[in-house]
Amino acid sequence: MMPALQLSMPSTETQGKPTWRVRYWLTWPVWNHDDQRLRAPLRALLPLILTFLALAVIQTAVRARFEHPIRELLELSGLIVVLSGGLLVATRLLDRRPAVDYGLSFDRDWWKAVAVGCVTGLAVNAGALVVSLQTGWVSVTGFAEAPGVLPFVPAVIITFAYIAVAAIWEEFIFRATMLKNLAEGGAGYVGRKPAVLLAVLLSTLIFATLHGGKVTHISQYGYYVISGLVLGSVYVLSGDLALPISFHVFYNFSQGFLGLGVSQVTPELVVLEIVGSDIWIGEQGLVHVIFALLGGLLLLAYIRLRDGQLQIDERVTQWNPLTEQ
Repeated sequence: MMPALQLSMPSTETQGKPTWRVRYWLTWPVWNHDDQRLRAPLRALLPLILTFLALAVIQTAVRARFEHPIRELLELSGLIVVLSGGLLVATRLLDRRPAVDYGLSFDRDWWKAVAVGCVTGLAVNAGALVVSLQTGWVSVTGFAEAPGVLPFVPAVIITFAYIAVAAIWEEFIFRATMLKNLAEGGAGYVGRKPAVLLAVLLSTLIFATLHGGKVTHISQYGYYVISGLVLGSVYVLSGDLALPISFHVFYNFSQGFLGLGVSQVTPELVVLEIVGSDIWIGEQGLVHVIFALLGGLLLLAYIRLRDGQLQIDERVTQWNPLTEQ
């Protein structure tokens, strides 16, 4: 159940004044007067819009003035600043909730789940590599190679950090702020379960759409839709960001590290020549789709083992006001 709010409201005398009533109805579409914060759709979309614009400004400025490897280091620093600023703005100004409400508890169980997500993300791409080698869709042409001027190990460290921060940003935006706020806002209108389902679907569609830069055929959006559904489902069933963040980070990183990231120019432990059809072995190919689904099933199995059941976590539609902390 939602906690009882202890928020000050205008006196009965003030509420009766015409000017207050006009102000109330003018602001009602965007402002929740009971909770004293923005409406759920704005809380869901503003973090994406604000951080996306900030990242675009930083990348445009950095890429116009700097070359590799300084460019990547500055972009990484910018990503960290934007992510930190986005979390601060969301918690203090937009959502008015503590960071732990998003699923960032950082306790022992949280870090245990992180370890499970990391291993699962690495394992599914290792499985995809084995299948690709066994079918002859790829052939090994080298080992431990890095593009650019940096040696292999420093290049791996910088690449991992960049991918990790980018994946954490995506999980914070699409799952923690967007999905959670859409579910929370919709629960009072359509019921808790339908609201969560709609929130997963809507956040997934936006997630897939914003990956359109990697898509060359409309069918390839299916890969990102499935990825969004997997990550969204894991979030609502686990109630925190530990599994989505860790799986997302290590899945993205290991895909390039094991030579399977077609669109990525990153250090590769195994250098591959892809000779199979894009339908099967392309970055959005069926091999990756199948193994992404397998990864999702493994994460759900872990949640079932840990919690004893699979059901929507009550925290997904809960709001604990920051003023009560």
